[in-house]
Amino acid sequence: MHRRQKPSAPEHKRDLAAHGGDLSMSHNGTRSFFNFSQLVLSAGHLKPPPVLKHSKITYFEVEILDVQSKKQICIVDKIPPSSTLLDVKHKFHKACPQWYPSRVGLQLERNGPYLKDSVNIQSLAVSSIITLYFTDLGQQVGWTTFFLTEYTGPLLIYLLFYIRLSTIYDQVESMKNFRHPVVHLACFCHCLHYIRHLLETLFVHKFSGGHTPLKNMIKGCAFYWGFTSWIAYYINHPRYTPPSFGHRQVSFAALAFLMCEAGNHFINVALAHQNHSGGKACFPSPTYNPFTWLFFLVSCPNYTYEVGSWISFTVMTQTLPAGIFAFLMVIQMSLWAQKKHKLYLKRFYPEVRRKAAMIPIIF
Repeated sequence: MHRRQKPSAPEHKRDLAAHGGDLSMSHNGTRSFFNFSQLVLSAGHLKPPPVLKHSKITYFEVEILDVQSKKQICIVDKIPPSSTLLDVKHKFHKACPQWYPSRVGLQLERNGPYLKDSVNIQSLAVSSIITLYFTDLGQQVGWTTFFLTEYTGPLLIYLLFYIRLSTIYDQVESMKNFRHPVVHLACFCHCLHYIRHLLETLFVHKFSGGHTPLKNMIKGCAFYWGFTSWIAYYINHPRYTPPSFGHRQVSFAALAFLMCEAGNHFINVALAHQNHSGGKACFPSPTYNPFTWLFFLVSCPNYTYEVGSWISFTVMTQTLPAGIFAFLMVIQMSLWAQKKHKLYLKRFYPEVRRKAAMIPIIF
């Protein structure tokens, strides 16, 4: 029988050392992997480094040509996409100081309409270069200045005729003739009409900063001031004859005049509230105020009341100049009403489609 020999002490130690070394290396590797795993878990999800985004803003160049000769006037460069046409006009004014923004008319096509200042420049762009045609609109005035000048003249001119200046009428004849009460009433109504217009221009109407050519203001002043002089001359003349039906005709006409003036004021207030209420645009609806009920029949009741005032003034004074002025006002107001009615049909078709423009059935 063979006996199992025990390894000698030195060999036994070598074997243990070898196995122990292997075990320690395996243990150290496991421990290192465990520590690395704990480090990853404690650090959370690894995030990729942020990518730097370089935002590229596209600028436009606006080439401005003369509408008649097609010659280049200037190039306005570095226009951001968010800019409006008014911004382009301001930069154009810096390049050409003789043309301030309100005097500049810009068109996308030579025979096209003038572009509004609020148009975004990006909406016009087909490429990075935009070509616009320039027209000199002439000297401009603001709408507030336009109406204040137009309405102040008739107010002062009528009062000059009312006090019967010696340079206008014969002083001896003016002292002899007695003034009929309708002369004083006509002065009151005429002044009331233009004072209302002036106050509404200052406190009711809201103008968006637009302008109009100076020649339009000159034509408007010539029309109103000229007719006021003609009307006032006859009504305040010492030989003026009162209306045919006397006190009854004057009273009814004066009452109709005052009602039309009140109605015109309330309609203008309603329109101003509708245009600047801040909510969704909608056609003004009649309120509890009876003067606004005319909205049920027509889309431009302010013109209806304006015409009614001058027709009533003509009946009250019974003068030919007042009648001619009222007739011309009917024509002018009907043209304005038709133009505005077409715009209302585009914006508020369901509400306006069954209404007349100014006078029910007729206009």
